[in-house]
Amino acid sequence: MTFRATHLLGIEHLHPTEITTLLDLADRYADQGRRGQTHRDVLAGLTQINMFFENSTRTQASFELAGKRLGADVMSMAMQATSIKKGETLIDTALTLNAMRPDLLVVRHPQSGAVDLLAAKVQNCAVLNAGDGRHEHPTQALLDALTIRRAKGRLHRLSIAICGDVAHSRVARSNILLLGKMENRIRLVGPPTLMPAGINEFGCEVFDDMRAGLEGADVVMMLRLQKERMDGGFIPSEREYYHRYGLDAEKLAYAKPDAIVMHPGPMNRGVEIDGTIADDINRSVIQTQVEMGVAIRMAAMDLVARNLRAARGRKAVGVEV
Repeated sequence: MTFRATHLLGIEHLHPTEITTLLDLADRYADQGRRGQTHRDVLAGLTQINMFFENSTRTQASFELAGKRLGADVMSMAMQATSIKKGETLIDTALTLNAMRPDLLVVRHPQSGAVDLLAAKVQNCAVLNAGDGRHEHPTQALLDALTIRRAKGRLHRLSIAICGDVAHSRVARSNILLLGKMENRIRLVGPPTLMPAGINEFGCEVFDDMRAGLEGADVVMMLRLQKERMDGGFIPSEREYYHRYGLDAEKLAYAKPDAIVMHPGPMNRGVEIDGTIADDINRSVIQTQVEMGVAIRMAAMDLVARNLRAARGRKAVGVEV
């Protein structure tokens, strides 16, 4: 089993073999969960602190559940109500955390790079990125990858269309990195106003016509319109956006007949996706994504905790010598 990372800050620095190792372990956790074998003690004696500077439902809940299923002592801090509101800096937060001596730190932050800064400042602790600004959301990309692999039987040489608000989406960035590492054909579909600057450097095909972008796709991944990150008029109206870029049966017909439909949530029904498509048990794997989220976060915390314990062991030997 190959996984060298002591933190999980993003997909960018993971090797394909590390991605496969994490997915294989998550696969086993998912199968055990379906058999009702949900509790392990691999994180027994470790403290997990969840720090969410942005609101979250799925990600925070699944990290909490994952930690508890692995036997960790889990504490979630409501960061919107803490000293951050009083002007405490991230450096001060890191110093406070060092005094608490957590083992696993799960962080979501509205600023890109904030999680990397915390990882550099906290001591003897594994940090997991639960989403930072427009930068990355690694566990979302990993759970998406696991969902695809379980549905399609492989995670390479697939045609995957990522549709919608690519410009503001850390989910899109992490998926582009991961799916590219695994040798897939990636298409980005959406209006030019919702494509990031330098899009041609991403190594993806870019379409502003939804039907052309979905032609022959194996996977259709819809993205949420991230209005909270928009500071201007990126679309004429939600009605016009749905007409041109919302996924409905007519547009989905351009993808392969066995194409799966994904969405990281929360969904804006009737804006990004038609409700009947989202609920279609034959095509939609959206609920499976939620299920795989717990398994992926269990695997991620398991693997970084192993490396953390190994590093502590080496340090202890070094001190004794």
